[in-house]
Amino acid sequence: MTAPLPADTDDLPAHQSVDVWRCRLGDDGQVHQQAEEDEVVSELPVALTFNGLSHAVMMATPTELEAMALGFALSEGLIASPAQCYGMELSTGQLGCEVALEVAQQAFVQLKQRRRAMEGRSGCGLCGVDSLAALDLQPEPLPPTPPVPLAAVLRAMGQLAEHQPTNRATGGCHAAGWAMPDGTLQWAMEDVGRHNALDKLIGRLAQRRLLGTPGFVVMSSRASYELVRKCARVGIGTLATVSAPSTLAVRIAQQAGLVLWGFSRGRQAVRYAGGSPEVAPGTAG
Repeated sequence: MTAPLPADTDDLPAHQSVDVWRCRLGDDGQVHQQAEEDEVVSELPVALTFNGLSHAVMMATPTELEAMALGFALSEGLIASPAQCYGMELSTGQLGCEVALEVAQQAFVQLKQRRRAMEGRSGCGLCGVDSLAALDLQPEPLPPTPPVPLAAVLRAMGQLAEHQPTNRATGGCHAAGWAMPDGTLQWAMEDVGRHNALDKLIGRLAQRRLLGTPGFVVMSSRASYELVRKCARVGIGTLATVSAPSTLAVRIAQQAGLVLWGFSRGRQAVRYAGGSPEVAPGTAG
């Protein structure tokens, strides 16, 4: 069984030991099993409240939750800048964690208006047009930035595994890494959810006043639309993922002018949006 949540938020575990049966099918067709302990990534509900108003509950790995909350507020457009977050408090209970943010009144009024606009909306299939409109899928164009060479993208992606201690222990974590323009990976944030990992990274950049500085994001996941939208909203101009994008991710990247790389593995990657072809010396463009 997993351990109960500690009262001290500094002691929240990224992974826990569980009892398992390690099973193997032998050459004789018999099942051989052995009782062991295995490490499993932590996942629990994390509630985000703004000025006392409950806004979202997400399933997340309980590390760097303040960074995740700040990154979520920025990447979802709930606050316009880190300065609009006046403070936050993290607490734990029997059911999970809560991060209570205190934000500027202007941001809080806009948040309440946004919630009212979404009340009663539901949809499936073609009935979901109104709900899709509420997702804000029309990004503002990003300012032009110097292109990130393929070699830098692959260099950063090649370093990502070294910055994933929780994934090494469990095999169950995504990571979002921040790389310098030359491909040097500065750090990575881990979470059971890829969007949470990105929010943690955005929050750390905001905490260190690095949003808007040269660099790019690499991720150990596919490129879903929300990852591209989050990057575009906070001004990150290049996103590289180890797996495939979706059509909506490509469309949003194209609209925003964001450079989107997929299948970034080994010595190759696929550029799905943004940038211009790299020309090797001595070849025609």
